[in-house]
Amino acid sequence: MPIETFHYDNRIVRQFAVATVVWGIIGFLVGLIVALKLLYPEFLGGIAELSYGRMRPLHTNAVIFAFAGNAIFLGIYYSLPRLLKAPMWSKKLSAFNFWGWQAIIVGAVVTLPLGITTSKEYAELEWFMDIAIAVVWVAFGWNMLATIFKRREEHLYVAIWFYIATFVTVAVLHIVNSLAIPATFTTSYPIFAGVQDALVQWWYGHNAVAFFLTTPFLGIMYYFIPKAANRPVYSYKLSIIHFWSLIFIYIWAGPHHLLYTSLPYWAQSLGTVFSVMLIAPSWGGMINGLLTLRGAWDRVRESPVLKFMVVGVTAYGMSTFEGPVLSLKTVNAIAHYTDYIIAHVHLGALAWNGGLTFALLYYIIPRLYNVPLYSKKLANYHFWFATLGILFYVVPMYIGGIMQSLMWKEFTPEGVLRYPNFLQTVTQIVPMYALRAVGGSLYIIGALFAVVNLWKTAKSGTFQAEDADSAPARVVHTTEDTTQPFHRRLEGKPALFTVLTVFAILVGGIVEFIPTAMVDSNVPRIASVKPYTPLELAGRDIYISEGCNNCHSQMIRPFRSETERYGDYSKAGEFVYDRPHLWGSKRTGPDLHRTGGKYPDSWHYLHMRDPNSTSPGSVMPSYPWMYTRDTDFASLPAKLDALRYLGTPYDEFATGDEAIAHAKAQAAGIADALKAQGFADADPDRQIIAMIAYLQRLGADIRRASQVPAK
Repeated sequence: MPIETFHYDNRIVRQFAVATVVWGIIGFLVGLIVALKLLYPEFLGGIAELSYGRMRPLHTNAVIFAFAGNAIFLGIYYSLPRLLKAPMWSKKLSAFNFWGWQAIIVGAVVTLPLGITTSKEYAELEWFMDIAIAVVWVAFGWNMLATIFKRREEHLYVAIWFYIATFVTVAVLHIVNSLAIPATFTTSYPIFAGVQDALVQWWYGHNAVAFFLTTPFLGIMYYFIPKAANRPVYSYKLSIIHFWSLIFIYIWAGPHHLLYTSLPYWAQSLGTVFSVMLIAPSWGGMINGLLTLRGAWDRVRESPVLKFMVVGVTAYGMSTFEGPVLSLKTVNAIAHYTDYIIAHVHLGALAWNGGLTFALLYYIIPRLYNVPLYSKKLANYHFWFATLGILFYVVPMYIGGIMQSLMWKEFTPEGVLRYPNFLQTVTQIVPMYALRAVGGSLYIIGALFAVVNLWKTAKSGTFQAEDADSAPARVVHTTEDTTQPFHRRLEGKPALFTVLTVFAILVGGIVEFIPTAMVDSNVPRIASVKPYTPLELAGRDIYISEGCNNCHSQMIRPFRSETERYGDYSKAGEFVYDRPHLWGSKRTGPDLHRTGGKYPDSWHYLHMRDPNSTSPGSVMPSYPWMYTRDTDFASLPAKLDALRYLGTPYDEFATGDEAIAHAKAQAAGIADALKAQGFADADPDRQIIAMIAYLQRLGADIRRASQVPAK
């Protein structure tokens, strides 16, 4: 059999390594700024583009898609060719993948601070960015699959199974969740509304964590732990069970983010059942990774790569135990909307994704430059700063989250809320926010140690642009060897393997998706619920642009503590015109679903300008620009047309001029009333007026319905 010599492209690997480091530091620093804003609300205040509501999604996108995303490509572009004994199919597609991905990240850096956002968790980028993501992702997948088909190795190693699942599932999730109708260049409305949008969003949101932050990193784990430890994977059979059970079960679990909400009960229960089942495959992967190191623990003590791998895999096990426990309704009733969830997410992000990413960098950079790591001591300092930073971050947030929930729910012996003012539950956990900022700072210091170490390593060596390798030319078997086990034969059929993977991830999605998201009649209607007026719609879009949903929910759960505090619990029929839904995932401020009419317009006018004037001790920042920037009345006709196309009954506004006239008339009424109360600067054209119109609408339809006398 002839031996062929070929070369692996290290240039693309180095590019992704540099991008991972650069975007990682930026993402961490933005996260620290966001944390400090909860301690000092006016830190960098007065600048709309640097407000908390706009910076928070920038932080999540930077860490998930810039830091972790580049790390995924780094690991795949290094390991995939070596596993297949074949260079990447196209250097041009590799380059397009790199530069396209960086362009998307830069686009996020520009658009999110400008308030151009969909508001959807982990999918905040607007429609034109979504198209770019899909194009770049498909180019990456095409390059990967083409490389697999021209491989010299007959069978696909376990890491490649996870890479395939990552590509196909993220493509499906992204495309479905991004289905929207553009109204303007910077605004679009999802084709799903209310309950349907919430289900689709968290089907995406949960599985973005599963198939962007989990499966590719599991593939990386399966390649780099055996390489770094110089030992085979502990169990091939466990790898098979781990892979197929994980990708099949994970896709069902999204509804556990919506327990006790207006989502149909059957969907909530289904999400809970499959979430609990996830413990088995998740821990199977953790066990497989850790037991690969059996007999090699001396190497763990010596190797920074293995140290970070062990902490990362252990954190993966902890997070994937905690997630199913949080999906139990009794636990979820305590943890949901609190900082406990923030701790849970960051344990996975900082330890699991961060740990494996830094292990990758410490493994790959010395090999690219053909030189040992510059300093193991510096790497160990990094390890301990990162570990302590994680502890200082997550432990206070766990404590703060539990404190929050218990204070929300506590009643006096007389049967009234002990802490009726929501702000009381916020000020008590401010010290926990301070400790979180300390933890984040320690983590950043550790990351800076890594930057120095990797830079010094590169400077001390010579970059190897290509690595030569050789292998026998692949023989394509014309007959199947039936003596091999089925799965072993399947590993030699990448097309069939990919099709079965798609089938496995679609089953759960279809079962949950079609009855709720695709059948409108399954969502009950409430006659008193009407579409937003043009001005209220403009105010809602401003609310979304400012990221208010990052701190406020609009979903009152059926608990006595919530109905006493906020009002009647939320019904599915109230959200039929909400595109997107704004149920929220975190309460740093109170729920707003019944805020309409609770306070006069003057209260909102003061509150948005200086929150402490109405709520002393508030951690909410001020929004002075809303008093100087004009509402975009001109875009209202296009917005109403888009919503009308999606089924919202805006028949009363036959022309765009009528919609604008109606909005300006409503704005003038609000401004005149404010002027009469002494606010001489109230201008009907300003954004604050539209915002007040929207806030005063929340819950008003249900309140009006309850005031109609019985016949």
